[in-house]
Amino acid sequence: MKTVQDHYFNKAKKEGFAARSAYKLQEIDQKHQLLKNGSQVLDLGCYPGSWMQYISKKIGSNGRVVGIDRTELRIALKENMRFIHSDIDDVDPDDPGLFAGFFDVICSDMAPNSTGIKNVDSERSFHLCQMALDIASHKLKKTGSVLLKSFHGSTFDRLVKLMRTDYQQVKIIKPKSSRDESKEVFILGNQKR
Repeated sequence: MKTVQDHYFNKAKKEGFAARSAYKLQEIDQKHQLLKNGSQVLDLGCYPGSWMQYISKKIGSNGRVVGIDRTELRIALKENMRFIHSDIDDVDPDDPGLFAGFFDVICSDMAPNSTGIKNVDSERSFHLCQMALDIASHKLKKTGSVLLKSFHGSTFDRLVKLMRTDYQQVKIIKPKSSRDESKEVFILGNQKR
């Protein structure tokens, strides 16, 4: 496994990404055609910025990516990138100063600080996903997609069920670039109801 980790870590360093997580999004995007030229994208939990970097390249100069995180970014922002330094719990999705217009894609790579207690971590992950879905209910276009990172645990089935009520198509994805020992999976919701 260390060889795979080193491969993606070294690849990210060589290609100028802030972290290896860029390849998880790239893999999902290539398979599910998530990002298009000109897309408007909201990236929740964007630190350290590798998803924003990948999104920025894919959407081009006509697109826009807004990233939110409680940790300040250290990457250089391009013209089609905007960063909001905030905790997700403090974000008001109806604030026009934060969000002008609607988004084609809302993605979240947010993860709670791990306690090592499976049920506690699962509940915290579920809370973050609920926050992302709440923002999506206000700011995602009807034809839009939401991509959430989650963890297998006691709340996973509840989250999938919740997404199936809000999205016409729901897919569970485990990218090859995720570590084998990681319990993380991504849930993609397409076509908001």
